[in-house]
Amino acid sequence: MTGVQQAPTDRVIQHWYRDHVSCLQSTLASLLIREGEDPLGALGLSWEFRHLPGDVRPEEFYWPCARDGDLVGSLLPYHRAGSVWRTAPDTDPLVALETALAGNRLPIVAVDNYHLPFRPAYQDVHSAHLIIVYGIDRVAGEVLVSDAMPPAYHGPLAIADLLRSWTSVNPREQEAFFSGVHIDGRWLDVTLGTPFPPLTPARLGEAMAANLARFDSDGPDRAGLRGLAEFGTELVAAARNGDRATVEEAYPFGWGMQAQAALHGELLRDRGVQWRNPVLAEAGRRVEQVAHAWTPVRVCAAYGRADPRAWAGDLAHRTARLRRAHEEALAAIEQAMATLNDGSGEIG
Repeated sequence: MTGVQQAPTDRVIQHWYRDHVSCLQSTLASLLIREGEDPLGALGLSWEFRHLPGDVRPEEFYWPCARDGDLVGSLLPYHRAGSVWRTAPDTDPLVALETALAGNRLPIVAVDNYHLPFRPAYQDVHSAHLIIVYGIDRVAGEVLVSDAMPPAYHGPLAIADLLRSWTSVNPREQEAFFSGVHIDGRWLDVTLGTPFPPLTPARLGEAMAANLARFDSDGPDRAGLRGLAEFGTELVAAARNGDRATVEEAYPFGWGMQAQAALHGELLRDRGVQWRNPVLAEAGRRVEQVAHAWTPVRVCAAYGRADPRAWAGDLAHRTARLRRAHEEALAAIEQAMATLNDGSGEIG
């Protein structure tokens, strides 16, 4: 293909961001908005704990997939949504993106921030990141990209810069948490299956019940409250044994868990206010406390990688607090579910 290829402009690409989210949630949110969906209502519906030992990768967009290879389907398990990781051909990588755009699909492209002039890490730090490509102009030598992560950018990028970033080996140098894995021309081909069903109290209650069931699950994955306890025990043991690699992994892994808890909590709190249900709003606040409890765990892991044994006590304290925050939030959700079923939480 030659010339200009751009997604139809009748649907605007908007930025959406929250303090706890990564590029995974922010890029997907832009796709949801473009389809007329509420990103909070979609991204905040599911809440779980899932840790897959040996699977954690140093990428900002890492997520422990319940559906093998389907990142978006794992992130939105209650929606008709899915995704496939694809690799662009070496001969002409842009063809894959042009084909997606011609089919009215916005590709989410993996990149190395080191090669992107609009990122603060430009020519300084290598790190794996995601952006949306929504237009390609071979004549001008530019692509149009969207990145909601601060400082946020929406506009042209030289094709040469995209290709450098998109095919980077992403070497591990100064940055320990999101570098060391090749980018290799990867891009995420997303199918949203919209429109989504309305988020009624009944539908939210069904999702909350399914979330609770997953936390009670005793399946093969390291998941639910049992998996959370195992994760904490392993992390503290690794610190006491001086295992830097395992301690270090808690930082990128914890970001996804933290982001999901923050969005689920915000959704419950928002709907609690909208539906005049203070019990639901309180449950949301409790889930948001889980997100905040992830912060010291991740920070201790980040600092602790240099001298894990010195941080073992802090990690033991913080992971125990994280488990308590989960237990308190789940108890609050059980109470809130009863109000959704019988309407007792509504005022007036």
